[in-house]
Amino acid sequence: MTSSALDILKTVYGYDGFRGPQARIIEHVIAGNNAFVLMPTGGGKSLCYQIPAIARPGMGLVVSPLLALMADQVLALREAGVRAAALNSDLDPDARRALWRDVHSGVLDLLYVAPETLLRPEVLEGLGRASLSLIAIDEAHCLSQWGHDFRPSYRQLDALVARFPGVPRMALTATADEPTRAEILSHLEIGDADAFIAGFDRPNIRYTIAEKDNPRVQLRDFLARHKGESGIVYCLSKRKTEETAAWLREKGHDALAYHAGMDKEERAANQLRFQHGEAVIMVATIAFGMGIDKPDVRFVVHLDLPGSIEAFYQETGRAGRDGLPSETMMLYGSEDIALRTRFIEQSDAPRERKHMERQKLDALLGLAEAAGCRRQVLLTYFGDACGPCGNCDTCAAPPELFDGTIAVQKALSCIYRTGERFGQAYVIDVLLGVENDRITRAGHDAVSTFGIGKEHGSRTWRSILRQMIAMRFVDVDVTGHGGLAIAPSGRQFLREKPKLMLRVPGAQRARRLKVARSAAQPEISDRDRALFDALREKRLELARAQNVPPYVIFHDKTLIGLAAERPGSRGEMAKVPGVGETKLDRYGPQFLAVIAEHA
Repeated sequence: MTSSALDILKTVYGYDGFRGPQARIIEHVIAGNNAFVLMPTGGGKSLCYQIPAIARPGMGLVVSPLLALMADQVLALREAGVRAAALNSDLDPDARRALWRDVHSGVLDLLYVAPETLLRPEVLEGLGRASLSLIAIDEAHCLSQWGHDFRPSYRQLDALVARFPGVPRMALTATADEPTRAEILSHLEIGDADAFIAGFDRPNIRYTIAEKDNPRVQLRDFLARHKGESGIVYCLSKRKTEETAAWLREKGHDALAYHAGMDKEERAANQLRFQHGEAVIMVATIAFGMGIDKPDVRFVVHLDLPGSIEAFYQETGRAGRDGLPSETMMLYGSEDIALRTRFIEQSDAPRERKHMERQKLDALLGLAEAAGCRRQVLLTYFGDACGPCGNCDTCAAPPELFDGTIAVQKALSCIYRTGERFGQAYVIDVLLGVENDRITRAGHDAVSTFGIGKEHGSRTWRSILRQMIAMRFVDVDVTGHGGLAIAPSGRQFLREKPKLMLRVPGAQRARRLKVARSAAQPEISDRDRALFDALREKRLELARAQNVPPYVIFHDKTLIGLAAERPGSRGEMAKVPGVGETKLDRYGPQFLAVIAEHA
């Protein structure tokens, strides 16, 4: 590793050593080579292109998907003393001309640009007269036509290969399965030998997946463990986003809504509040996406089933970017499965795309219904592996199983006897022998399956039917009123009658998990807690004075280090990870004064 890269790491970012494959990647790119970098969120991807851009002669060009993300990264770099800027459509003519003067005079270390802006002829022509040290394409999975975040403008970035043939190209992502990785390498003409795969594991994140019982109560209990912390709650619809945010405000939380149907200015204001706040909860649709670079998000909740394991991984990955313990929870039910299936079947996508989306949904349902370690299932999907993690709900409280062979036979028979056209509530009523006008009029109080399921309650039957839908024993008529029909695999089960173990409904597991210690509490000793809180207050005061997010001054991890080490001088403070020279000059005296007060 070159001494210049290590010097930059220490003087600019305040760290003494690289993590994982960072050193190999940075050395590879500084030497002028291309690189594909797959590294989990929070693993330090940005350093892999920022340090080579600073170390190599010329200016690093960074393609980034969203204006908010670019602005956040530029702000953080400037706070660290790096000469960075963003070229976007919001610049007025004078600011645009000044930026281009900086580009052509070699003043900048890094220039961020969105793909749509970059591909304009006048922008490409202007960059052709600049000296580029490298081209880094962040969120590179967006160029894959089979990815969950496909953006057509990303697809056109292959034009950069011929346009800047001697400039090292980097493609970076945290979310790409094997086909997506192969497509990125091929499209950007990056060789297999230039690929660096760092794995997908985020060991600091605790995963919990639960059946929907009473979602608001489940959310309330979850948030009780996260008082004073910032997080994201994902909902599927705009209406649910608004209603959930309003309900959370009624319960005393600082909650905001974010969705594509909102006024642009209101959306931007809410995102700014979230970025600058210490304990703000954003309730959002997936419109609140890749622009989230806030490192101290302590939790992510899905109140509805996401679209795929890739979406789940990327959205939950917005928690704990600083490496501190964080927690996620996903709630799902049979109605979610039906709705997601309807989205697929009613889309205008080609048949091959629909088939792939169905497979992705099946994989997500397999994760949701897993009886073993969640992390193992998640990593296996991406071609990675781990042992039982001990930091997910199924490791903390293994689900109870029961022999559901007879129950599934009864349910399938009941669906058949009632004509394969009624929804699950009706089928359950028949199984339980409920006498009502609808069942009587249909004559289903006389079928052989009427009342044969009284050994289970309605809640257990809902769980059984949901698991049957997840296993594709039963199809849901998504274009009608949710009628259940026996799928080919269900008919095969009726013929062969193999033993089938099902999960016991999760009420008892949920209670056991609720009393377990949250994994999302940073490890701060009682001795250091008061000083840590005082350092947070000083950080917030400085951030508000400059109108910047608190984390661009120092991450929580650095404040924890300051509280533990209690430096008494500038030299001692420089040894705390995350304190670079520019920040030491700018903020050292204020934070040293707070530490001295608590001596």
